[in-house]
Amino acid sequence: MIEPTTLARPYARAAFQYAVDNGAVDSWHGALETLAAVVADSTVAEVLDDPASTATQRADTVSAVLGDDIPAGVAQFVAVMAENHRLMLAAEVAVLFAELKSALDAAATVTVTSAFDVPGATLEQLSATLTTKLGKTVDMTVETDPSLIGGAIIRAGDMVIDGSVRGRLHKLATTLKS
Repeated sequence: MIEPTTLARPYARAAFQYAVDNGAVDSWHGALETLAAVVADSTVAEVLDDPASTATQRADTVSAVLGDDIPAGVAQFVAVMAENHRLMLAAEVAVLFAELKSALDAAATVTVTSAFDVPGATLEQLSATLTTKLGKTVDMTVETDPSLIGGAIIRAGDMVIDGSVRGRLHKLATTLKS
């Protein structure tokens, strides 16, 4: 049997991408939490479990309980979930959406390794530039490594920017050998 989280993941990702594209992550987060509560209600669950109800009837029931204050696209999302018999996964979708939202909101951990001490003004400028590039606030750690000879190496997750003299010399040596 497939885990509910596995079944819910594509719905959460699709909802999250739609919310990001439309600048409505917070409102979608709230709407999905409300959807999870609505689906968990015993009266609504009876309608959802009724084999005689159509996907449209299930979606209409849930949408009626959600009301008119839901963000754009949520009603269509509910209809798709109803059509695929996945409304009972609303709680898992809400949890996965919240995890994606947390990852989006989280600060990026950046490590700057420099050959010499970096002045505070330069670090502030670098932090502002990285915040813009990464689209996240930056939590910066600065290290000194004299073996770099000069320059710096910046690591943010899987992104590495090697502007060190040692890195440039290594690249030059590799190019000369080929």
